[in-house]
Amino acid sequence: MRRQDLFHLCAQNLLRKKTRTFLTTLGVLIGCCSIVITVSLGVGMKETQEKALSELGDLTIITVNPPQNSQTGALDDHLLQQLREISGVKAVTPKFTLDIDSVTLSAGPDHRYVAQWTNIVAMDVSVMETMGYRFLEGSPATKPGDAVIGQYMAYNLKDTLRPEGDDMVNRFDGDWDGFGNQISVPAPYLDPIGQEFTLEVKTRAGVFSMPLHPVGMVKEDYSKGNETVDGVMISLDDLRRLLGQADHNIPISYDSILVKTSSISQVSGVEGKINAMGYPTESMESVRKPLEKEAQHRQMTLGSLGAISLFVAALGIINTMIMSISERTREIGIMKSLGCPVSDIRIMFLAEAGAIGFIGGVSACVISVIISVAVNFISMGPSLDHLIPALLGGEDVARISVIPPWLLLFAVLFSVLIGLGAGCYPANKAVRISVLEAIKSE
Repeated sequence: MRRQDLFHLCAQNLLRKKTRTFLTTLGVLIGCCSIVITVSLGVGMKETQEKALSELGDLTIITVNPPQNSQTGALDDHLLQQLREISGVKAVTPKFTLDIDSVTLSAGPDHRYVAQWTNIVAMDVSVMETMGYRFLEGSPATKPGDAVIGQYMAYNLKDTLRPEGDDMVNRFDGDWDGFGNQISVPAPYLDPIGQEFTLEVKTRAGVFSMPLHPVGMVKEDYSKGNETVDGVMISLDDLRRLLGQADHNIPISYDSILVKTSSISQVSGVEGKINAMGYPTESMESVRKPLEKEAQHRQMTLGSLGAISLFVAALGIINTMIMSISERTREIGIMKSLGCPVSDIRIMFLAEAGAIGFIGGVSACVISVIISVAVNFISMGPSLDHLIPALLGGEDVARISVIPPWLLLFAVLFSVLIGLGAGCYPANKAVRISVLEAIKSE
C-alpha cells in the first residue's frame, strides 16, 4: 500500500465517525494540555527564583579566596593562567584592595568635593564587560588614569563649602513604595563622570597621589564586590604607579579572583575543579542549587498529575480503535482476501491511533501557549505593552508560566507515543481476524 493511499484511508476512517474521533482527540488534548501547563508553572517558578537571586548578584560568578593551607600557592598570576584554562571559564580577573588607613579622593575647584574614605580596588579593567559588569553610564577604562566607579560612589563626596550636616546627600532620602523598594534617588552634589579627581594615599613610606578620570559607572552587584556600590575600580598598572612600583614583573598576591563561567550550569563543575586545587570559593550556587532541586521536584509532581490525564486518554484511544475494528471487520476481511499484507493493516490502525495523538498534542500545545500568555498577561497587568513580555519574557520580567520549546516538542512526541502505544493492542487484534469469519460478518 502506497503512503498516500495509507494517509487517505487513515483520514477517511477518522472522519467516518467524527463525533467519536473528536471526543477521543479531546481526551488527548486535555491530558497533554494539563502536562504542558503544570510543567510550565514549575519552569516559571524556577525562572522567578533565578531572577530573584540575580538581583543579589551574578549567578555565573565564582569568587576564589586565599587558601587556608600554606602549602597551596597564593593567588598570583600563575593561578590566573590555570583558571583561564579550565573548561567552561569565560573570563577571569584578579582583585587587589588598597588596604590603607588614609585614602582621600577630591575633585572640583580647590578640591571642594572630598571623599575621606573610598574603597579602591585594582583589577583587570579590560575584561569588565566580559565579566558581566553592567555599565549605567560611560564605558570601561582604556587609558592610564581612567577609573570606573560604583553606582552610589558619588554619595561619598562631601561638599566642603556647605555647613556640617548638610554637606552630604543621603541616597536613602528618595521616594519608596509600599513594598520597601526605592523608587527614586536624590541627585548627588557632583556627577563624578568626566570630572578630574585626585587620589591621595598616606602610607609609612610617604604620601602618594595620582589623577583619576572616572569614565564609567557600573550597577551595584554584591557578587562582584562592594566596590560596585560605592567604590572605585582602577587598573593594576595604575595601582603600581600609585605605589611607585614601576617594575611590572614584581609578583602580586591578590585578595581574591573572580571567575565567570559561560553559563549557570557550568558553575558547579568549575567550582569543584577550583576546590580540588585547594582554593576555597564562594558563589550563589549553594543557594541556587537547593531552590533548583525544589523547583524540579514540583515540576515532576505537577507533570505526573498531568500524565495521569493523558494515560486516561490512552484508554479512550484503545476503546475507539476496538470499536472501529468491530465495525470494520468485513472491510478487514476483504483487504486480506485481496492480498493486502498483514503489516499494512497493522500500520493502518497504528497510523489512526498515532494521528489522534498527534492532533491532540498539537492542539494542546496551541491552547497551552494561549493559556500561558493569558496568565502572564493578567498577572503583569492588562496593558498592550505587556503582551510581548508575557510571551517571550525579558530581563526584568518574571513570568508565572514559561513554556520552553523543548516542552512543546516533548508534549507532541509524548502524545504520539501514547497514541501508538494505545493502538498496538487493537492493531494486533485486527490482524488476527480470520478472513472467512470477517467476510461472513455483517
